[in-house]
Amino acid sequence: MDTMKQALGLTGNDRMEVMIDIKDRFLGGTLDLETARTLLKEKIGTCTPDEFAYGEQQLKGSYTDEEITHRMDDLLELFDGILIRANNEYPEHHPLTVYLNEINAMEQQLTEMETLLQAPHFILNPWLGVYDALTTWRIHLARKENQLYPVLERYGFDRPTKIMWTFDDAVRDAISESKQLLESGQESEFLAKQADVIDIIHDLNNKEKEVLIPTAWKLLQDSDFITMSQGDHEIGFAFIAPPPFYKGRPDAEPKNLGEVSANAGHVTTQHNHADVENHENTQLGVTGNPTALLQELAQLVGKYGINGSPEQTHDLAVGALTIEQIKLIFKFLPVDITFVDENDLVRFYNDTKHRIFPRSSNIIGRVVQNCHPKKSLPLVQEIIDSFKAGRQDYAEMWINKPDLFIHIEYIAVRNEEGQFKGILEMVQDCTHIRSLSGSRKELIWEGSNSAYHAVEHIDYKNIRKEDSPTSTTEEGTVQESAPQPTVYENDLGLTGDTKLFPLFDVIPGLKDHMIHINPNFKMLNSPLAKLMKHKATLSMVAERGEMSLDTLIQAILAFKHKNQ
Repeated sequence: MDTMKQALGLTGNDRMEVMIDIKDRFLGGTLDLETARTLLKEKIGTCTPDEFAYGEQQLKGSYTDEEITHRMDDLLELFDGILIRANNEYPEHHPLTVYLNEINAMEQQLTEMETLLQAPHFILNPWLGVYDALTTWRIHLARKENQLYPVLERYGFDRPTKIMWTFDDAVRDAISESKQLLESGQESEFLAKQADVIDIIHDLNNKEKEVLIPTAWKLLQDSDFITMSQGDHEIGFAFIAPPPFYKGRPDAEPKNLGEVSANAGHVTTQHNHADVENHENTQLGVTGNPTALLQELAQLVGKYGINGSPEQTHDLAVGALTIEQIKLIFKFLPVDITFVDENDLVRFYNDTKHRIFPRSSNIIGRVVQNCHPKKSLPLVQEIIDSFKAGRQDYAEMWINKPDLFIHIEYIAVRNEEGQFKGILEMVQDCTHIRSLSGSRKELIWEGSNSAYHAVEHIDYKNIRKEDSPTSTTEEGTVQESAPQPTVYENDLGLTGDTKLFPLFDVIPGLKDHMIHINPNFKMLNSPLAKLMKHKATLSMVAERGEMSLDTLIQAILAFKHKNQ
């Protein structure tokens, strides 16, 4: 809490104590709404978003997160006319700017919904287009939950994790339920629900704009946002084209964290666990002392005999691998892995391109309970408690939807003495595996249509089937030199600045073919495409597809020449 107070510059601010006392008495029922509001106006006058957030966090000891969640609208009503809007100007490409751009795009969708509700007749297709777009809002929510919330926690502001995640879930559920009603033909039930859907999304957008985003701007370091931008691109964006990475402000100065910044930049948060009381979760902050960090690393290197040589192998009980080999194995493993240690801290996940559930580096070192919405916590805690107590060693779940089957496994990790050392989560998209039948015993190269390509492990988007190595010189021996992919002449003069959508008029069929170049391009055939139509360049599209610009250009030229 001191970390948050110091970072916000609220130390020695007696107004905060008065505000918290009035809020406490209002929530406790000893002050009615009008009396409490009058006292706030007399005693504190106005309140900034970060002061409101700090006061909300300070109530943590008096009221449960669930109680505050149910009373949040009451608190906002209490501060009506007192809470002033922040007129911050955020830098271009800043993560908070990106959040606001997405919110503005969502508000346009809500305006379209309101227009459709006022139409004299119900027409299915426009509504289907709107809800195809709305389902991508989960990306915006996932970035908040995996990126912004963890960093706020490090500064002592963990209320968003518990409270705002509940609002996030309400929006997710409202969109999902409405889409199900729409697709199942329940027209009247669907229409009756839309006013509430619009209202609940508006409400969450306002909470983000009025409190969460201004507080994050005041609380976090510029270097936090630089790191956050990297993880944001891993998860993706809703409605908008991926922005360039945020590089930081030249004039940014570290915020004064008092004793925290002097303590090698460590930010400490207390968490209670079932078997570890008051465990201290220490994160290395961005303001840490570089010399101290290097000394720690040097000690670890000496302890484990790692001399930094790329060729040095490390004993893995069965076999030995270099660090590079270990990293590559995890990167190309067709399974998502997350490891949580015996203290409930997330220690590792494999950074694959096919990841099913969003992850970002901000979850590393974070208490796993804070990585889940409240409605999932009982299940998560039951698995943790059962594994720790030795009652269970394995649990599995699966998600079975049309054209999608996700298998999830939880495995208790124990050492040779049987001591609990953590939990391994493994997630796999088994849709393709379940579709297989019969037997295949011969080698068949499937190129760009293969399931392996679909998860983007290998970039062979330009390899035509006839170029794939399918024959052998001797049994079990692949030809030494496979034909090289054809390099097509760039007769269109394509560059990174070339706009994509005009090419669809020049090259018939290219728009539908884009998904075969890269599965990430399926959004080009969705209503979201109209938001990108006038600004999507080949450089932006290549970045979205996580492929090189040259590879994208060659794929477009290959399609053009093939269909001339």
